[in-house]
Amino acid sequence: MVSEVNLYLDRAEDEILLSQKDLDCSINKETKDILGIPSEKTFYFSVISHAYYSIFYAAKAYLFLKGMKTEAPDEHQKTYEKFKTFVERGILDNELLKIYENEISKAESLLNIFFLEKGKRGRFTYNIKSEANLPYANESIENAKRFVSVIKAILEI
Repeated sequence: MVSEVNLYLDRAEDEILLSQKDLDCSINKETKDILGIPSEKTFYFSVISHAYYSIFYAAKAYLFLKGMKTEAPDEHQKTYEKFKTFVERGILDNELLKIYENEISKAESLLNIFFLEKGKRGRFTYNIKSEANLPYANESIENAKRFVSVIKAILEI
């Protein structure tokens, strides 16, 4: 059982690394030059997506250790709902749920993973690659790091 938890956590950490790499490819001129990426090209949508997946896999690791496995169809929604029950029962801190929901909102607007209310989608949908999304990308990476770190501490892994 612990090996599968470790696999989910490894994947969560890989997603953070990918998120950071895509941010670097978006803002670092030297990296863009080396990789032949046009100067105006950004990957903020990918930063947000990878950060979301980091949180998703960390949540799956937590649930798996608690004897709960989520699968398709609706794997993302099931994972969120089961994770939410631990917050509602006071087992996990509400701050983790807020981080998860914030990243769901961003990821949904970019990837159509969840169908949340339109108001949350609006702030990302029309400026997917613009500089306006840099703060959201940075926030997503920090949220993912914090979420995964807390889950790892809780699981003592």
